[in-house]
Amino acid sequence: MNRLKGISILGSTGSIGKQALEVCETLGLKVVSLVAGSNASLLEEQIRKYKPRVAALYDEKAAAEFRLSAADLPCRILGGLDGIIEAVTHEEADTVLTSVVGIAGLVPTLAAIEAGKDIALSNKETLVTAGSIVMKKAEEHGVEILPVDSEHSAIFQCLAGNRREDITKIILTASGGPFRGFNPQQMRKVTLEQALKHPNWSMGDKITIDSASMMNKGLEVIEAMWLFGMSPDDIEVVIHKESIIHSMVEFVDGSIMAQLGAADMRIPIQLALTWPERVENTFRRVSLAEIGSLTFERPDMEVFPCLNMAYLAARTGGTMPAAMNAANEAAVASFLRREIRFHQIPDIIGRVMDEHRVNTRPTLNDIIDTDLASREMAADIIRRYGKR
Repeated sequence: MNRLKGISILGSTGSIGKQALEVCETLGLKVVSLVAGSNASLLEEQIRKYKPRVAALYDEKAAAEFRLSAADLPCRILGGLDGIIEAVTHEEADTVLTSVVGIAGLVPTLAAIEAGKDIALSNKETLVTAGSIVMKKAEEHGVEILPVDSEHSAIFQCLAGNRREDITKIILTASGGPFRGFNPQQMRKVTLEQALKHPNWSMGDKITIDSASMMNKGLEVIEAMWLFGMSPDDIEVVIHKESIIHSMVEFVDGSIMAQLGAADMRIPIQLALTWPERVENTFRRVSLAEIGSLTFERPDMEVFPCLNMAYLAARTGGTMPAAMNAANEAAVASFLRREIRFHQIPDIIGRVMDEHRVNTRPTLNDIIDTDLASREMAADIIRRYGKR
């Protein structure tokens, strides 16, 4: 493996970004640029340790202040969307790992693709909202989209050496989150603290809430459609509470291939950064004998309506996934601020989807407009909840 491979990390101060930096350090990969939201203090620590050429903050005001306090650092400090695009298109970057939360990663990811960078994709919303545009751009520029999510990395690995036309079904595994086995009445009493306690994975707040509602798995269904050229009806979700099998692929001859491993995001991150090579590491190994058994069950769509909504958005296509995603982001943010209850998240998403007028052949501007309009609609619904 070329240990001087240049890596740009979009979302370096988040959970995936921090683990990606750990992988870069372990493998000796060159960190070319770092992008963060507004966490200047952690970004400064990362710059001092990993010595990137460029760093950028989404928040322009924070970037201006940081530029003064970090004047001694041998690193250009940029801010705003233009600065972020400059960071992820740096000439020394070979691969851009996109792990920023939400649709905020879409435009920078497209810019990186147009600059010929391979994409290690951890940002689901990029493909959920604009899958047709992103995959077309990647093909035009000869860019690889390498999945970082454990589920899509598993599918990617199962397909290695196999033909895509031989797939009959993708089976996405889901832990079931903290509310596996709950009934609808119990879901109405869920607290923020309960929703943030994932049984298997350590993740950021937004993705943890998405996992608790199973919207995260719904987003993964749409992402898998675009990554692997599948219909949503050929993608099945099964609850696998142990989180040892990360996903499976069924082939025309009835064979099912599965990828297994520890619940450690550094493993798929490393693979995305080193593909097509595999590199030895010291990460935790799985002992199947100690685990003893692996279990599977169907998800309860009544308890987890967000998953059903994602399938509906996937089948509808066009701008509907973008509308659904925007409503979800707005609702989850409101829940994290304790403005609404957990069971109101799918209600808000459903209302926005019901009102959305679908554009079946959207441009990038159409998707951005849909995102903004759907957020405004969700915010209005949330305000009305607050007046009850």
